[in-house]
Amino acid sequence: MWYPEHKEELETFIENSFKKKPNIKPKKINGLIVPHAGYEYSGEIAGKAFSLLKEKKLEKAIIIGPSHYVHLYDAMTSNLNEWSTPLGKITIKQFPSLKMIDLQSEHSIKNQVPFLQKLGIKEIIPIMIGKIIDKQAKELAKELAKINAIYIFSTDLSHFQEYEKAKETDKKTIGIIEKLDLKNFKYIDACGYFPLLVLFYLCKIKKTHPHLIEYKNSGDITGDKSSVVGYSSFYF
Repeated sequence: MWYPEHKEELETFIENSFKKKPNIKPKKINGLIVPHAGYEYSGEIAGKAFSLLKEKKLEKAIIIGPSHYVHLYDAMTSNLNEWSTPLGKITIKQFPSLKMIDLQSEHSIKNQVPFLQKLGIKEIIPIMIGKIIDKQAKELAKELAKINAIYIFSTDLSHFQEYEKAKETDKKTIGIIEKLDLKNFKYIDACGYFPLLVLFYLCKIKKTHPHLIEYKNSGDITGDKSSVVGYSSFYF
């Protein structure tokens, strides 16, 4: 399981992660960038970001994540009307212009749902993104910008490098994300590379940019620094 399968254990984990709320008070939050590994690895980093939404009155979230299990050159939405987690059912809405598929097994998306349920969100639009081109990213960003919802972009950073090398790689990626540096976008090392491309164009439309909340890698959590995965969270 990517997160605890028992309701009480899952609720306790999320509530504890919310208590680690960062000491920042953004005037406005359009959305978040959060990691999607198992909760034991990146759950607290994601929870800290989601905690910034606790006082917001939110009804709908759009979750945009990369495809790990389906090879595609497009973006797809869910073909179901509801999903279930240990915290109960949540309503699924489709994104009208996209083809539909069962996305429940895509952890980059599903791992965000319990956090949103604890925030009281009842409705989500899941979008899984494959290898898209610049034009597709721009068009999707324009469509997303028209929807009144909180945007949740899902990505981990570099994978399976030695600890210090990973920190160096991830620092470069974080810098590119914070600056919305399209010129150097190709140097981003993240599994959510294509969702981030959509994010860049969405931020430009919304006239905002990402702010780093926290960075760690799996070596900071497990102590094994021989081969690590990077995790970060941002608000924008």
